[in-house]
Amino acid sequence: MNRTKAILISLRFASSLRLSRAHSTTRPLRSQVTTHFPHFLSNQSHASHFLSTRQSLTFSSTPNSVLQLVLSNQWSPELETELSESHPSLTHDVVIYVLKKLNKDPAKAWSFFNWVCEKKGFSPGHSMFSLMLRVLVHKDTMRQFWGVLTRMKEEGFYIDAQTYLSILELLKTGKMDADVSAFKHFYERMIQENAGDEVVKKVVDVVLGAEWSDKVEKELGEIEFVLSEKFVIRVLRDLRVWPLKALRFFRWVEQCAGYEHNSVTYNGMALVLGQASSIGEFWSVIEEMKVSGQELDLDTYIKLSRQFQKSKMVEDAVKLYELMMDGPYKPSVQDVSMLLRSISANERPDMSLVFRVVKKFDSAGFTLSKAVYDGIHRSLTNLGRFDEAEDTLIAMRNAGFEPDNITYSQVVFGLCKAKKLDEACKLLDDMEENGCVPDIKTWTILIQGHCAANEIDKALNCFTKMMEKECKADADLLDVLINGLIKQAKVDGAYRLLIEMLNTAHVRPWQATFKNLIQNLLGARKLEEAMELLCLMKKQGYPPYPEPFVGYISKFGSVEDASEFFKALSVKEYPSSAAYVHVFKSFFKEGRHSEAKDLLYKCPHHIRKLGEVRKLFGARERSKTTAIA
Repeated sequence: MNRTKAILISLRFASSLRLSRAHSTTRPLRSQVTTHFPHFLSNQSHASHFLSTRQSLTFSSTPNSVLQLVLSNQWSPELETELSESHPSLTHDVVIYVLKKLNKDPAKAWSFFNWVCEKKGFSPGHSMFSLMLRVLVHKDTMRQFWGVLTRMKEEGFYIDAQTYLSILELLKTGKMDADVSAFKHFYERMIQENAGDEVVKKVVDVVLGAEWSDKVEKELGEIEFVLSEKFVIRVLRDLRVWPLKALRFFRWVEQCAGYEHNSVTYNGMALVLGQASSIGEFWSVIEEMKVSGQELDLDTYIKLSRQFQKSKMVEDAVKLYELMMDGPYKPSVQDVSMLLRSISANERPDMSLVFRVVKKFDSAGFTLSKAVYDGIHRSLTNLGRFDEAEDTLIAMRNAGFEPDNITYSQVVFGLCKAKKLDEACKLLDDMEENGCVPDIKTWTILIQGHCAANEIDKALNCFTKMMEKECKADADLLDVLINGLIKQAKVDGAYRLLIEMLNTAHVRPWQATFKNLIQNLLGARKLEEAMELLCLMKKQGYPPYPEPFVGYISKFGSVEDASEFFKALSVKEYPSSAAYVHVFKSFFKEGRHSEAKDLLYKCPHHIRKLGEVRKLFGARERSKTTAIA
């Protein structure tokens, strides 16, 4: 506990810990997140020492003063005048920062963007256009979205794959079907047009064509092109799969007479280098940016941070976060929460990284939110350090935050991981006694913990108890139970459970759940049940899943089985001709030629007359005749 106290003191939790220890020294584990916590909050304790005197970050720096002015006023000519007078010039980084912070208010973001471009003569680059498009993907601002997209195209910029996919997902989520179709068409046309940019392609081909040398530099020098921010970004993006090659091009460009890299090109280079194979070069460029007075903009930071987290480069993500918190463009509380969640997702979370993030967040003047406390708590419970997790919860309660289902779920997860299943079950009882009714997520974590411990019968008991308490099951929980039953070779039970939950509880299973169970049913030679699930998939609107059936029926099934399979695949009247051909080929592959012929006679007339089918059987007959001769 000495280590724990040292860490917590460094976060200014000491006052609350002294008071809490005076009230309780040896509480049982489950009390750590119940309302049995002692009520020690007072004016002289944690509140006055740690949180009450803290204020939100003051907006004194240029980016924050611009943001505060925009946030605190309705958009108007008067606001535009005040912005112009107080901030006569705005940098790329500042504009990106303000737009990123306005992403929940697309109308105001559009007003600011339009004012900056039209009234201030600001020239947006690729990253700013892309950010603006993501902000404007909203039913109320689609007219502006298409306007920005058109302007982006007219100015020679294009949409990168990452931006395209994120916008497409937002359009689909918003059920804007007409815009989905139009955006796909726009993107495909843009890709075709950009493919015709011979100059960029020629430069990229030269860079990739050989190891960097004087010859490569000479060839580049012979290509006629105008060096510009836009051109450099285009080449860097096309070289993103080869980050070290991109860096050599970046260095060559800065040696060209009359050209000097700016914040936009530095950010573009950093984004390309932010991967495991070039992480050393990435940090060198970041250091170079600091020396030259360039800033990493907020949008680039978020992309890099997510890139690091996705690649499990958590230490680099933390280092980058610390860098941003020392600069003018500070990440949001949501970014901190996401980073803490990524740290806790490791099998053995590194608590030193957790506390580096929290200390930096605190030292910048921000008040610790519940999400931040939960972030600390999540890693501790994942490690099974429940006493230290309790200390964090005490401090959290002192700060005025009550544990909720998120907090409890973290403890349940940790207890299950530590194989303390009975204590995890008891915790749910304590939750309910203290007025926090366990939600479906908490129940799912408890049941999944039992399944992971191969305690499927106890998991089903928990599930029954959950249903008795009228907590409705969902597809996630059903998938957990199906996987748990399959793991214990109880495929019949898994099948019955899915049918029961679908018909009685009206739970729509995931497509992956159907597929997994079908594969395991066929592995247990239960074709009829698997075929029933195939029909149910179709009724639920999922696409057909023929792959495992073809191999199974061609090896073990009868002609009648194949006929029933075709019926199950039918959407209107008959399945596709390709489905028939696939089955015939599979029968031939297994050497079941007579069965294939019998099946052919049972097929519809148009299938028997199909050219590919006739060719397939004709080749078989010719092969037989040759063998007899």
